[in-house]
Amino acid sequence: MTDWNPALYSRFEDERTRPARDLLARCRLGDGGGAGLRIADLGCGPGNSTMLLAERFPQAEIIGFDTSEAMLEAGRRRLPNVRFAQADIETWAPDAPFDLVYSNAALQWVKNHEALIPRLFRTVRPGGLLAAQMPDNLAEPAQALMRDLAREEPFAAVLGDIYEARELIPSRASYYDWLAPLAAETDVWTTIYDHPMDSAEAITQWFSSTGLKPFLDPLDDPMRALFADRYTRGIERLYPRRADGRRLLAFPRLFLVARRA
Repeated sequence: MTDWNPALYSRFEDERTRPARDLLARCRLGDGGGAGLRIADLGCGPGNSTMLLAERFPQAEIIGFDTSEAMLEAGRRRLPNVRFAQADIETWAPDAPFDLVYSNAALQWVKNHEALIPRLFRTVRPGGLLAAQMPDNLAEPAQALMRDLAREEPFAAVLGDIYEARELIPSRASYYDWLAPLAAETDVWTTIYDHPMDSAEAITQWFSSTGLKPFLDPLDDPMRALFADRYTRGIERLYPRRADGRRLLAFPRLFLVARRA
């Protein structure tokens, strides 16, 4: 894929940051400002989640990790006193453990969570936390529409099996089973956020920086515009106007917080 677009991603920053706040609220760690704590923000994006961590733990050492240099630069502009470093979650292997390994809406891009989650948990110090939130929305109409369009011409000839790029998020019970034998405490839950969106075009813009990106990137400009237009027309059908004229985008997310024994 091409590099991520921080400006496009941040267009709905309040909505994207709300789950990060909810995740952080369940992270019981330290006694105040976070003095002496090491915190990793995996898949930090433009620093919106990192900013929450810095506000909650102003005395901690915080490092934001992301594969996208554009996202890291946006984070550095936002938080000049925080360190940001390029890293791929799939191969991330820190030299020293962290008190909190935190990830907001990033792990869904990495496959084989049965191996990934215990590996990440092993980077946490005893008594520390692994905390993650992941979109669990592949079965939602907005996501199914992307895959359906990718199978249609003229897109199918270019996209092939691109709709297999992401795996379904495993069940809450699976995450519990992977973590509980290693953890002193394990908490897993799902929240469905219903986001009022101004228009079908707004929903297309929301996904253009995330879920639609693997479908749009391989297309040339005319085909990209055609895909976006067909997608928007499909969204108009699947997400009808509500009483106030807006459209309600349901967005399920899976959360986990585990404390290392």
